[in-house]
Amino acid sequence: MSWGTELWDQFDNLEKHTQWGIDVLEKYIKFVKERTEIELSYAKQLRNLSKKYQPKKNSKEEEEYRYTSTRAFLATLNEMNDYAGQHEVISENMTSLITGELTRYVQELKQERKSHFHDGRKAQQHIETCWKQLEASKRRFERDCKEADRAQQYFEKMDADINVTKADVEKARQQAQLRHQMAEDSKAEYSSTLQKFNSEQHDHYYTHIPNIFQKIQEMEERRIVRIGESMKTFAEVDRQVIPIIGKCLDEITKAAESIDHKNDSQLVIEAFKSGFEPPGDIDFEDFTQPMKRTVSESSLSNSRGDGKSEPKFGGKSKGKLWPFIKKNKPPPPPPASASPSAVPNGPQSPKQQKEPLSHRFNEFMTSKPKIHCFRSLKRGGAGPEDFSNLPPEQRRKKLQQKVDELNKDIQKEMDQRDALTKMKDVYIKNPQMGDAASVDHRLAELGQNIEKLRLEVQKFEGWLAEVEGRLPLRTDQARRQSGLYEAQNTAAVNSCAQDRESSPDGSYTEEQSQETEMKVPATDFDDEFDDEEPLPTIGTCKALYTFEGQNEGTISVAEGEMLYVIEEDKGDGWTRIRRNEDEEGYVPTSYVEVYLDKNAKDVYKSLQKISE
Repeated sequence: MSWGTELWDQFDNLEKHTQWGIDVLEKYIKFVKERTEIELSYAKQLRNLSKKYQPKKNSKEEEEYRYTSTRAFLATLNEMNDYAGQHEVISENMTSLITGELTRYVQELKQERKSHFHDGRKAQQHIETCWKQLEASKRRFERDCKEADRAQQYFEKMDADINVTKADVEKARQQAQLRHQMAEDSKAEYSSTLQKFNSEQHDHYYTHIPNIFQKIQEMEERRIVRIGESMKTFAEVDRQVIPIIGKCLDEITKAAESIDHKNDSQLVIEAFKSGFEPPGDIDFEDFTQPMKRTVSESSLSNSRGDGKSEPKFGGKSKGKLWPFIKKNKPPPPPPASASPSAVPNGPQSPKQQKEPLSHRFNEFMTSKPKIHCFRSLKRGGAGPEDFSNLPPEQRRKKLQQKVDELNKDIQKEMDQRDALTKMKDVYIKNPQMGDAASVDHRLAELGQNIEKLRLEVQKFEGWLAEVEGRLPLRTDQARRQSGLYEAQNTAAVNSCAQDRESSPDGSYTEEQSQETEMKVPATDFDDEFDDEEPLPTIGTCKALYTFEGQNEGTISVAEGEMLYVIEEDKGDGWTRIRRNEDEEGYVPTSYVEVYLDKNAKDVYKSLQKISE
């Protein structure tokens, strides 16, 4: 089956067909290019997605990845990054093995096709020239034969006419012979040309054209084979990365199977366990007898702290209403018609403030001003060095973490000292390399640093041993005498004294010793509730003016800033807002435009009714 014999007369159709084959090849190349672009785009999107959900360094999210579920999610993100890399490999291999190779092949194919059809057209032109020569020879032979016949007839007519002279007859005879000779020559030329044409035509249709068409056929078949091989490569490129992709998916499955719900539950306990016992029952206070009423009005703490005993972390804690403890509000803002510059810089007397319903609990909390004091202390500055403001279990974890960090620092300093010691030995043995005395100062510094760090470790290990029960607990008197509480007592007690003086009924008369005794456990409880159960968001607000929060309990806002509302105005002209987890406070209601969420507002009102 050969195109040369079967399609000897289909030169034009073969030219169109081969051009169509090249167009198909170029279309396939374009298809593969678009596939590689899709793979690259998909890989980029996968990488961006993985990067988007990676935990940020030095952020709270890193702490969340100690849970098995979040670690499994992190492993999934890493595997998705590798998964994206395999799609990049697909794109690269398709570009190099298919697109690049086929592009070069198409150029070669076009040149080869052009050469073959050029030879075919040249053969066609040659056979057409031969045909024209044959036709011209044939017409000349035909014309000479007709001229010879006419000359013969004219001679015979002149020879039969008796009136014609002998000279005229002889002239007609010579003319007839000449015409006959010309006809014979034309015949011989026509015969020769015909034989030559037949030979050329035979070679054209049985040799030249078959050879040219055979080459064109082979070229077309190579094109077909090449596009088939490219399609196989297309599939093979995908197949090569399937094992790696399967491994990525297996790792994701393995990470999912590694999730341990029991372990995560235990980690929650370790993260938030306070070590305290739940509060006990509240004693009944009989207000029917005047004496008992006088005692109860003086202080609620006295009813729970008879005998001024040491606070017990494991015993009964009387009557705590932690969810309803409110922060002291700042002084009331200027009226809504006032300009931003009219905001007061100093606090006003609490008697000038309007008392909202939410402040009914302050009548109870005035007997425990330490809770407010230590809450503001925690918000305003760093905690004590031994983490005594934390519950026992959390304190133990912090101390252990601090000991581990110090031990790592000691190891680093010791490694540097060892390296410098070796360097000094080298300098002593080879003075030309350096001065051995040049490292003595640095070695002395490292020794001092190591000694300081070891003292720090001993200090924190002592506190850790105290928490874990290896050492006896210090008494309240010792705590008050330690430098750990000096700063707290100076700032917090003064603030508490102001709270007692500014209480609505002025009935707080508890002694300083009683206040100090209950300060630590109350603070620990209150801080725990502050951290674990923040007030829910009930809406958002937009700052209309810039407000510089200079008073305690206020927060500074910039004009146009969007914030969260956690407590709406209760009639005192202040709205409580939150910027993030650690920044919240009060701003004048007239300085913000509030957008309350209806559902959240209803829930908040329900909680307010319960608290009342």
